[in-house]
Amino acid sequence: MQNLPALVTLLTVLLQFGTMYAVGRARAKYRIEAPAISGHPAFERAYRVQMNTLESTLMFLPLLWLAVHYGYVLWAGVAGLVWIAGRAWYAMAYLQDAGKRGPGYMLGMAGWAALLVMSLMGLGRALMAG
Repeated sequence: MQNLPALVTLLTVLLQFGTMYAVGRARAKYRIEAPAISGHPAFERAYRVQMNTLESTLMFLPLLWLAVHYGYVLWAGVAGLVWIAGRAWYAMAYLQDAGKRGPGYMLGMAGWAALLVMSLMGLGRALMAG
């Protein structure tokens, strides 16, 4: 289980690649020339999935590794897998219908919130220990 957070990090990179690939595919399919970011609704959904996932990853990865640093290796890894599952669900649902993205978003946020709590608890303990 020591390597679970590293696996989660690798899966996060693959998730980012998948969203990037989906945008490139939609750009070609709907003939949206760069640097345009609007046009066909399916392209716009793919673009938003990529940007939203990128924004979420920026808040997720530091918390993952802070939780690991403060001793929550297994639980951080589990919370990271929850985040990955939620973000993948979110992405697939959003690509089909933006109105269906909520459950995946909430699952991802649950994983993120767990990492936030672990990070805060770990830092709090460290500060109190002196």
